[in-house]
Amino acid sequence: MRTRILALTVSSCAAALLGAAALPASASGSGGGDGTGGPGREPRAAGVTAAELLAEVRACSRISKGRYRTDSGSAKATVPVCGTRDAVFWKADMDIDCDGRKTRACNRKTDPYFLPETAFQSSRGEPLDSAALPHVVVPGPSKVWDYRKSGLTGGSVVAVVYRDRVRFGVIGDTGPTGIIGEASYAMAKTLGIDPDPSTGGAESGVTYIAFKDSRISPIESRARAQSRGAALAREFVGR
Repeated sequence: MRTRILALTVSSCAAALLGAAALPASASGSGGGDGTGGPGREPRAAGVTAAELLAEVRACSRISKGRYRTDSGSAKATVPVCGTRDAVFWKADMDIDCDGRKTRACNRKTDPYFLPETAFQSSRGEPLDSAALPHVVVPGPSKVWDYRKSGLTGGSVVAVVYRDRVRFGVIGDTGPTGIIGEASYAMAKTLGIDPDPSTGGAESGVTYIAFKDSRISPIESRARAQSRGAALAREFVGR
């Protein structure tokens, strides 16, 4: 997680032209495929559309005591964390988290803010692989909001909606206490968002839905995040 202002003016336009590229079947050798059904398509296992999920989060019952900035240089804090009986959600931008395991995509050369660790670790006690594991970053606990008090932790399942795409992942890292709106390189890529940690991301239009008491194990299993997320999404929209 870094505290920075993203240069998205050019990259956000380019991101719209990118397809969601296929990722490895699982991070760190665990789990199965992500079940996306191809670039830009809804996950086959989900059966729940972006429109259905967004309909459930149109109204915000705010649970945070204040609002968050989307970047360190944002003039105002505009993003509340909202809650339902079964989930917590927020609508923000997407900055790219490339921290954790050093890979060809994520390292100090590709990301000047690279950190070799993540708040939550794999089942082998290693940092998560942000280039392979779709995950979301939550703000560190503060007086504004403490994710732990909302039934969330590392490995909690998250649905991320961008345009007409729905992808599932887990909470994998924490960031600054005053900033929200960040996900891993892998999550951005599968959503068709430019995953470049320096210039990529999305300026707005990203909805994060974190399901309460939904922790999966091992945290690095993409297959379990997908199957559990699909089931929770169906419950969330009343199917």
